[in-house]
Amino acid sequence: MKLPPDDRMSELRDLFFESAGELVQTLNEQALLLEKSPGDSETMRGLRRTVHTLKGDAAACGFTELSELAHEFEDVLALENPAATPLVPDVALRAADVFAALLEAYRRKKKLPATEPLRAEISGLAHPVPSTSSEPEKKPGKRAVAMAHWSEYEQVAIDRAVSEGKRVYHVHVQLDAQCAMPIAACQLIKVALSAMGEVLAVYPESEAVVSHLEFALASEKSAEQIRTKCRIPTIAHSAKVALLRGKTSPAAPGTVPSVESSAEDLVDTPTQPAALKAIAEDLAAPVQSPASDNTLRVDAEKIDVVLNLVGELILAKSMWQQMLIEFGQRFPKDDLRGKFADVMAFQARALNDLQRSVMKIRMVPVDQLFRRFPRVVRDVARQAGKEIELVVKGADTDLDKRILDALAEPLTHLVRNAIGHGLETAEERVRAGKRAQGTLRLNAYHQGSQVVIEVADDGNGINVAKVRQRALSQGLISAEEAGQYSDAQTLELILRPGFSTAAEITELSGRGVGLDVVHSVLDRLKGTVQIETEAGRGTTFRLRLPLTLAIIKALLFGVEKRLYAIALNSVVEIARTVEEQVHQVENYEVLQLRNQVLPLLRLGAPPQPGPASAQNKIFVLVTSSGERKFGLIVDDLVGEEELVIKALDDQAIATDLISGASILGDGRVVLILNLLALVERFAKGGGRAADSRLASLLRAGAAIAPQAFHTAGGQA
Repeated sequence: MKLPPDDRMSELRDLFFESAGELVQTLNEQALLLEKSPGDSETMRGLRRTVHTLKGDAAACGFTELSELAHEFEDVLALENPAATPLVPDVALRAADVFAALLEAYRRKKKLPATEPLRAEISGLAHPVPSTSSEPEKKPGKRAVAMAHWSEYEQVAIDRAVSEGKRVYHVHVQLDAQCAMPIAACQLIKVALSAMGEVLAVYPESEAVVSHLEFALASEKSAEQIRTKCRIPTIAHSAKVALLRGKTSPAAPGTVPSVESSAEDLVDTPTQPAALKAIAEDLAAPVQSPASDNTLRVDAEKIDVVLNLVGELILAKSMWQQMLIEFGQRFPKDDLRGKFADVMAFQARALNDLQRSVMKIRMVPVDQLFRRFPRVVRDVARQAGKEIELVVKGADTDLDKRILDALAEPLTHLVRNAIGHGLETAEERVRAGKRAQGTLRLNAYHQGSQVVIEVADDGNGINVAKVRQRALSQGLISAEEAGQYSDAQTLELILRPGFSTAAEITELSGRGVGLDVVHSVLDRLKGTVQIETEAGRGTTFRLRLPLTLAIIKALLFGVEKRLYAIALNSVVEIARTVEEQVHQVENYEVLQLRNQVLPLLRLGAPPQPGPASAQNKIFVLVTSSGERKFGLIVDDLVGEEELVIKALDDQAIATDLISGASILGDGRVVLILNLLALVERFAKGGGRAADSRLASLLRAGAAIAPQAFHTAGGQA
């Protein structure tokens, strides 16, 4: 057989990695569906079809390990063993993790991860270990948990719980050999298990120094949740959990199969005719992909090139409009003026349509980000021992692909914090009069020229007083500032680096730990974070982001004969006043605006004192940053303009007050201000002293930026 050329194989593998990632995500989703509806035939068929497609694609690209592993999983799924049905979701989720790890190793050309544990679990689906324990035959190498000698009273309690339909577990905890206080350790483990359900029996009962403990626990939690609860560092070395069914014998120790089994205990089964029949039925079933023939995969960099060219055309349109204005001023009665205007109007309409079309190509539904969170919520909730329902809305909301990719990390932080410290345990919720199962909501929607993404929980809320106290103890704010901060300003402190209200460090971050990542990413994306909380009712993090970072509607204004711009959607209103209406309160300039005191930020030099300057006219741009409003004092307004944002060299522009630049039709360079950085510097700086420093930084940046812009060729 003639092999394809290297470049063809490379292109084939690039396509495989993209499609395989989607298949693994689909596998995650199907496994979660099976967990809710075990044995559902349609979901099982879809699961087999996904694994079969992944197997074939991997084989075509020469990825033997992945192909063979998927083949083994597919064969076992085709057996349709009823006894194995409850085990399929967990094995499928672990298979998705291993498949993803293999794909990453193939992509980066690194050492492949170990697959033997997953192969053992897959083989175990063919002959699942029975969960009853009459007197099983002992085999060499088989792991089993020895049954404790329960007292007669404990045995009666266990039998009664089983007969009532309760889930009773046999928990075997191996103590850490280095544990300094074994007696206290036993008590700690017992307390931890009491939080998971009712402890029916304990062995040994005496406070003797032992190497292991055994419990009979009636609980609605899963075995994995119980195992996780027992993992106490420096106290418990390991924990095994097995489900008890039927009557147990108190006299002689039996064996209860553990959740874990060795590979030697499992028998590989060759593919049977029934398996082949099931696979054939899957392949014959109609696959719903109506848009597959009309879908074209395009590299994002190619779209960026087209978008950059559209930006250049928009600049050219501005230049033509400026030339038309000058032509009309020079030849006001020339007949060509009207014809030029008609041509320009037609070109502008076509260019606007082209721009919208290219922007839509860059836009992708938020579902591409949201669909990964059901698995995250499921795993983290199990780890925390909590019952959580995830509700997703607005998954079809479109957002720029670059922004969407950048949001993955901050949203993961918010979700993990909501589960770890926002939502209570089932017992705490019931005591508070709530539904035992907590609710976590992800929502996305358009609002003007922005996209709003919300992460909300119905947990216990954030204690504002505790946040203020912790900020004081960590030196983030002074006592004077603590007295002046509103609740909204205090809540913003949890976005500071290193801030946390958690009493202890766990695998799940305390609310606030890692949230500085949210703030920094949103700052880079020109977005904002708004926090709403209510004690006992829950917390909502509201992220506001621009639809795109490439082209914005901007308001242009002048300060000290220099041209600046800010995003139009951040301007609430424009006020016109005179200098004598500006008052100073505690070193801050403020303006009385409709019975409200508006803090002012002066971007230029302050006026000379005296009656002459008191009548100088100024414009105040009322802007919003989260819940706070600020007024920017500017000299004059230039108007609205659609700007193509061009990045500036960080080495040329040392200040973060300028986020980019653009060029107008007449060749003038306009600097785009970073409003968030301006407000933050002003809030930290302290009034007019901060105004002076900000004005100096802006003057320095404005002097360097045009040269840096032209040196870079005005390219994005």
